[in-house]
Amino acid sequence: MKTVAFYTLGCKVNQYDAQAMKESFVKAGYATRPFGEPADVNVVVTCVVTAVGEQKSRQMLHRVRREQPGSQLVAAGCLAQKDAEKLMDLGARLIIGNQHRERVVALLEEAVRNNTQISAVEDVRSIPYEELRISHQEGRTRAVMKIQEGCDRFCTYCIIPHVRGGIRSRTPEAIRAEAKRLVDAGYQEIVLTGIHLTSYGKDLDGPRLLDAIKAAAVPGLPRLRLGSLEPVIATQEFVDELSGIPAICPQFHLSLQSGSDSVLRRMRRRYTAQEYQDAARRLQRAFPDCALTTDVLVGFPGETEAEFLQTLAFCEEVGFAKMHIFPYSRRAGTTAARLPDQLSRSVKSDRAKQMAHLDKRLSEAYRTRLMGSTQPVLFETLLPEGMTEGQTPQAITVYVKGVQPGEIRDVRLLSLDKAGMKGELIG
Repeated sequence: MKTVAFYTLGCKVNQYDAQAMKESFVKAGYATRPFGEPADVNVVVTCVVTAVGEQKSRQMLHRVRREQPGSQLVAAGCLAQKDAEKLMDLGARLIIGNQHRERVVALLEEAVRNNTQISAVEDVRSIPYEELRISHQEGRTRAVMKIQEGCDRFCTYCIIPHVRGGIRSRTPEAIRAEAKRLVDAGYQEIVLTGIHLTSYGKDLDGPRLLDAIKAAAVPGLPRLRLGSLEPVIATQEFVDELSGIPAICPQFHLSLQSGSDSVLRRMRRRYTAQEYQDAARRLQRAFPDCALTTDVLVGFPGETEAEFLQTLAFCEEVGFAKMHIFPYSRRAGTTAARLPDQLSRSVKSDRAKQMAHLDKRLSEAYRTRLMGSTQPVLFETLLPEGMTEGQTPQAITVYVKGVQPGEIRDVRLLSLDKAGMKGELIG
């Protein structure tokens, strides 16, 4: 039996795409192997959102070539879309980028049969949504489901619209069908993801993001979690309707990037700090004790000390439960790469450290607020010494003794523990 191994970098969309391709290989008779073990085929799903992500992608491709020269190498994802010719030179048997993933097995076997290389990378600016599907994912508790592809925002720092193409949305009918399959397979939480979820439906005649959310909230699904959103989606009408969906997890990832209006304008973000705060407050009013999480980009070209301090103060005022902090990464082909006043690595590193200190303090403050409360915890992983790890609806990691993975149990939150909390079972 032929074997295949996967290595996936980057976002939840890549995770979904990798799982869909893995299921195609299994359906074709391949057995899966952990990455690093000898395999007939190695698939690397790549990322280019940051320079670090791109570097890691290249390193993994080179590692496969070096350690398993006889294996068939498949390069997929954003680096494959961006640098197909260079990956041909590296010796990849198949390069498929961000389309034709449903044909991965057929294209690979054609390349092997003809002893050639195939690059199936095409312009993704005006292609239809590629209907991939999954029936399971590793672990039996939480599944990621992609409902949208592409982005047309063209923020000045971001390369993603160039490698993911324009807005393409999955139909509510397809979303509902896959959600039902996942619930039937035993999953208790579904995470809706996309490249730019807020734009869902712009290419469809009628449906918008709320329709997709309602389609995914199938009977029998205890939890439905949303991926990254733009603050502009959180109108009062949207928040009111969202609060009427019982399965919605009260954890919302609103992408910020900067709390300074002048930096937001240079980034070409389409909201102000005040509009962001208004959206955050609407969610906090509708979902008491909800966790607001975000992305913060520090060291953008020309960011002054005063603008950075504005962002620090803004983040503290919102009171995030968790911040993902990124030093600005110069991406060739983007508008920001050509801006003057590029900041030094040391300045960006120092600002990232300051933001990380604030993140630690805000995270502890948020978790402290929930201490003593009882929360339903979805348990996922057995740990040494009889502990089991799980997550609250707010995405707080909780550690408890004496429970099996796959259960949702009420837990009293007792104390802070690293980035999570310790708790005790109720009843």
